[in-house]
Amino acid sequence: MKDHLLNLHIDVLGAMSRGPKNFAKIAFAVSDAEEPADEDLQAFRELLLDGQSDLAALWSQKLTSWDTAETAPWSSAPARSEQRRADTYAQLCFVDDVRKALDAAVPLVAGPQPVVISGDFQRWYSKEKAAAHTFYWSAYERVLRKKGWSEAAIASLDQASHSVVERLSDPTRAEAYSARGLVVGYVQSGKTANFTGVIAKAIDAGYRLVIVLGGTLNLLRGQTQRRLDMELIGRENILRGISPDDTDALIGIDYQDDEDWPHKFVSHDGRPAEQGAFNIERLTTRDEDYQGLGQGISTLDITKLDQGRPLHDPTNLHPAAARVMVVKKNKAVLSKLVMDLKRVGGILHELPVLIIDDESDQASVNTIDPAKQTEGKESRTAINGLISQLLQLLPRAQYVGYTATPFANVFVDPDDSQDIFPRDFLISLPRPVGYMGVQDFHDLDGAVPAADRTVANSQEEAHVRGVFDGPDDRLLEALDAFILSGAIKLYRVSRGVPETKYRHHTMLVHDSVRMADHSALASRLNSMWNEHYSSSSAHERLARLFTEDFMAVSGAHAQGAPVPGSYDVLKPYVSRARQLMSAGGSPVIIVNGDKERDYEQAALDFDRTKNVWKILVGGTKLSRGFTVEGLTVTYYRRKTQQADTLMQMGRWFGFRDGYRDLVRLYIGREEPYGKGKTLDLYEAFEAICQDEEAFRAQLAQYATMIDGEPQLTPERVLPLVSQHLALIKPSARNKMFNSELVEIRSPGKAIEPAAYPMNAEQTARNTDRWRPLLPVFDAPSVTLALPPDSSSPLTRTFQATTNVVTHASLINVLSKLEWEGHNHFTPHLNYLAQLDGSLATVDEWLLVAPQTTPTRRVEASILGHGPASLVRRNRQLGKVSFGRISGLEHRRWAQRLIGEAQPGALPPSPHALGSRTGVVLLYAAVEKADDAGLRAAAPNGIADPSRVFLAFTIIPPTTANDASLRLLRYQAKRSGTRELP
Repeated sequence: MKDHLLNLHIDVLGAMSRGPKNFAKIAFAVSDAEEPADEDLQAFRELLLDGQSDLAALWSQKLTSWDTAETAPWSSAPARSEQRRADTYAQLCFVDDVRKALDAAVPLVAGPQPVVISGDFQRWYSKEKAAAHTFYWSAYERVLRKKGWSEAAIASLDQASHSVVERLSDPTRAEAYSARGLVVGYVQSGKTANFTGVIAKAIDAGYRLVIVLGGTLNLLRGQTQRRLDMELIGRENILRGISPDDTDALIGIDYQDDEDWPHKFVSHDGRPAEQGAFNIERLTTRDEDYQGLGQGISTLDITKLDQGRPLHDPTNLHPAAARVMVVKKNKAVLSKLVMDLKRVGGILHELPVLIIDDESDQASVNTIDPAKQTEGKESRTAINGLISQLLQLLPRAQYVGYTATPFANVFVDPDDSQDIFPRDFLISLPRPVGYMGVQDFHDLDGAVPAADRTVANSQEEAHVRGVFDGPDDRLLEALDAFILSGAIKLYRVSRGVPETKYRHHTMLVHDSVRMADHSALASRLNSMWNEHYSSSSAHERLARLFTEDFMAVSGAHAQGAPVPGSYDVLKPYVSRARQLMSAGGSPVIIVNGDKERDYEQAALDFDRTKNVWKILVGGTKLSRGFTVEGLTVTYYRRKTQQADTLMQMGRWFGFRDGYRDLVRLYIGREEPYGKGKTLDLYEAFEAICQDEEAFRAQLAQYATMIDGEPQLTPERVLPLVSQHLALIKPSARNKMFNSELVEIRSPGKAIEPAAYPMNAEQTARNTDRWRPLLPVFDAPSVTLALPPDSSSPLTRTFQATTNVVTHASLINVLSKLEWEGHNHFTPHLNYLAQLDGSLATVDEWLLVAPQTTPTRRVEASILGHGPASLVRRNRQLGKVSFGRISGLEHRRWAQRLIGEAQPGALPPSPHALGSRTGVVLLYAAVEKADDAGLRAAAPNGIADPSRVFLAFTIIPPTTANDASLRLLRYQAKRSGTRELP
């Protein structure tokens, strides 16, 4: 019965390549039965509900593909919507019982989609065209399913990779075009999986040379090569016809010493060229970077079936073998490649090429100051210059950069046609399911008061352990956590969890960039290991940490994974964990060095070594690209002033399937507002991550098309970046783009400028400019309530003083304010100023001055008004801008008020607004202060105008826009008059 049903459904669904059709009619056409038997329908429903059946898997694949298709001829509903699913069922003519069974077996996934910023492009890569050549993409899909990817995750990758490939130039296009693009992911979030999918689809479509720029170290390049060989290129292309049983012929073939060879390497069941597809020839191997074109230039002298037509003609292109190389971003290696390509000659003008630049903001960007270049002479850094030469030699080359920190790439000069500016598209990938990112270590939107946070309701309490200066730096505790988490993994294996989930178990210690410090720290760790785990006191200490920490966290976050009920249950596994960690004599590996051989350690090879259970000590080389497999405990105290460098150091971000509850981050903290202290590392990460999330959110907001036209194109992303990242000098920035953002419309959205003056005189002048609106501090205090919502089941209250001010009086104040550095508030002010009727009308603004809790309140009068409740605010690390200005609950309260505004609800009050009233949250703030510092800024209860600055968040009404719904407006810098559309 099962085989009969499976074969029937395979045949029926195979006949639905263009979309769902009447299932019964097609079943009748392909089977001998006149109509499905009742027992067949019953078996169908039962097998669907058995999620492990082949039939359930078949329908999961097909139904998910229909759910996620960007366009669906059978439905006008958007992808991933309930209506799309309902339309699909209607086409299939399924009864309610079958629909319910399918819904239960294949739940609708409505997760976030890639955000695409793109100009117009030639639409050549339709779903139908993609389906015509799918050999390597289909093989990659099988690999992902074998690895345990869900159909929803595969569909998401399918869509994201399709979005990239369709914006490349058609490989069969008559005229040459070289597209430039950038794909932005998250640190350690699976960007390699995305570009592997892009490569698979691109070579299926006709690209015949793929160059992957795979990091700056052999270690990183080798990781990428192995991943492509294992999941895409496959056994048969690696062996090139050699029998896997011919041991003599296999000598010298890579992967013979690999733990996963050959069973985990994809098989194509024979040479692809013998199956109507084409072979892939590797020009690099796992251990050897690019050495030169094998057999001379003939390697790229691709045979044409029709010599009278160019290579890019479909007749010649699709039978031709593809060439793939993974090369290091190294001057000597890339110079050799450029030199060889120069010798190849004319065929390069016919050759469709795909260049994938992994970690494209590292080494690839030209960092020479344009102001220091000789006029009329091009100056480039070495790697950037060689990439530029590649692009010139390969006129049909498509360049796609991948990074988690995109700012350096979008600051590339867009007018430089030979550089890597992403002029054609910028794609922001969604946060993957199962990924542990900043949201899993910070309570960014947590509404629970700090005093009420527990391991159950706070990510920080669950996973983060602060390390403060002092005699106890918690390094021993971090070692204990490493051993305990390893023991719990072994316990879970004994309870049926697959051992493959815990093949590697690692701890990362990153305290300094200096190699001498690494040696000293490794010696200390080895001494601690030998001293503190050789007596019964070790078990007492481990038992205490397990009981006070791990039991509670795992109890709240284990997600069904087995958790030991006591330390006595876990104790037998502690010894085995220590044995695995001590294999080879020491549990510690130092990862640093200036030369490649410094990284050629067998114990560091996650691919060839069966189990790596080690403590890794290092610095810069652990900060980018290098994937630390099985990372569970991180001890991190290194500081830096660069935002992108700091983000890339977040190796603790990633996928932690089966052990999310065991992850611990020991990170450097500073005593709050202590004298002479700097912003602590944890807060620095939070601030920078908020910047990046805000950048992504703006991309998503402005990606919406208006009248079929994009609001934002890649060359105009730059002003959005500058708004959040103040590390780039205005003069250099002005030379990198030729348009400026002059208006940002934010109906119903919070506007929160943060670059307040650092100069005391400017601060005093700004305070004086607020004088007409300061009576808000004279008003009686009122209690404002935020009722339970999705963020908290509790009603939260705060006190504030309020006043209603006219639109003109507010704009009069805002238009006179001074800012630090580049004035990022101007585009917002240009919008707000129009709300007097020329764009939309705002009658009044509810001015709200929130107050701190009475027990902690420090008050002072400001220019004779008040007293006002003083608050502390701090600038972000390495930036002129502050972090969050408004309190989270204050912001939520104001957004709720704006969202519930009703026409005619006047006069405005703290409890109700009209649709033509906005909200301003106003704070009397002091920079870097404790309670004593607050009082010092206001001696005798009178605020010093040069030390107390007035910071604000402004939320316009949701109706504050015109019929066009456009959110951005630009103008050209060169003329100062021409407006860009």
